[in-house]
Amino acid sequence: MKNRRKLAGFTLIELMITVAILGIIASVALPSYFEHVKRTARTEAVTALLDAANRQEQFFVDNRQYTDTLTDIGVTTPTEHGFYKITVERDNAAGTFSFTATPVAGPTLKDDECKTLTIDDTGLKTSTGSADHSRCWGK
Repeated sequence: MKNRRKLAGFTLIELMITVAILGIIASVALPSYFEHVKRTARTEAVTALLDAANRQEQFFVDNRQYTDTLTDIGVTTPTEHGFYKITVERDNAAGTFSFTATPVAGPTLKDDECKTLTIDDTGLKTSTGSADHSRCWGK
């Protein structure tokens, strides 16, 4: 009688089932993750625009005019993580301004739902892209 040692290990079928399960989990999780990353980057733009509009209003209170120089109101561009560039347009004769956030890097470049975000002196929040303005602004 020969002693046969039982070999420990995984069979090919067990490995294939494991790989299939991991593939299913990844196909569900990855799109959700990428959507979360885009929404987080959008939040950076929304926060920067709201802050810029508030600073512009304070500048107007102090100087009786709006500025088109972001450094005058302490706004830096690109935004904190470098995803968006902030620009300002103003018309002192009409007493209006608007700030726009345009994607320049990262996950925002692939965001077709909310390409740009804009806020004006009346607080009107708009966006370009395929999504509704309220979705882009997080309402």
